[in-house]
Amino acid sequence: MTKPILLTGASGNLGRMLAKELSDAGHTLRLTDIAPFPDPLPANCTFTRIDLNEGLRILQVAEGCGTILHYGGIANEQPYEVVLGPNLRGLHHIYEAARREGARVMFASSNHSIGFHNRPSGNAERLDLDCAFRPDGFYGLSKAYGELMGRMYWDKHGVENVNVRIGSCFPKPVNRRMLSTWLSYADLARMMKAIIGAERVGHAVIWGASRNPETYWGKDHRDRIGWAPQDSAEDYRAEVGHIVSDDPVEERYQGGSYTSDGYTRKGGFSPRDQFDLD
Repeated sequence: MTKPILLTGASGNLGRMLAKELSDAGHTLRLTDIAPFPDPLPANCTFTRIDLNEGLRILQVAEGCGTILHYGGIANEQPYEVVLGPNLRGLHHIYEAARREGARVMFASSNHSIGFHNRPSGNAERLDLDCAFRPDGFYGLSKAYGELMGRMYWDKHGVENVNVRIGSCFPKPVNRRMLSTWLSYADLARMMKAIIGAERVGHAVIWGASRNPETYWGKDHRDRIGWAPQDSAEDYRAEVGHIVSDDPVEERYQGGSYTSDGYTRKGGFSPRDQFDLD
């Protein structure tokens, strides 16, 4: 009998979409979020309203689950004290539940964990999975922390985990940057089904982007789950390829507007432009 799947952050846009897609695929899901679930519950789904800071309740709702799809937490740039509880402490509760249940974790990481890398000028400059973390804010910093927690739980406890560095997951791209970072809803859903069904993943990192010719990102572990994206942002080039900002920081770095949010550096860009620190 297939074990239930725990889906956190179920009341968000991606969570709601995945609840329906995975339910339609025949999976049994336990949905959680701090906010009420706004839609009618799909078949084979239950919903429990939980704060990620509530460690005991996370352990209880995860009991018997074989996979945890972790989308919960603060999903945009916020002050450190706001991010701290759900994104750091809450993630620890998720991994403790996974360790106890022997469950696989899919951690919804983000391109903002590496957002201060320059945008590449060619294929040779694309980032591979082992690139240095360069978070572009407290949100991105929490995602880098989350990936390292997964690494530790794999090394120390054998908890399998897949870190998906989601680019820009929206119904369609809305600007030129997203011609490189866009991840379609359909490609995300196909990825989650592959992660659930994969025989073995170990500790894996996957770039969460569709089949975009101008992608910023290169090698990853997608072969471990047998996933390949099918959609492409190129279909929207005529519609959004001309849409850019007038902010040189936003347009220089991969993290886009997150890099310029609160940016106070004087006299230029990151210090690696003056010194070889890479």
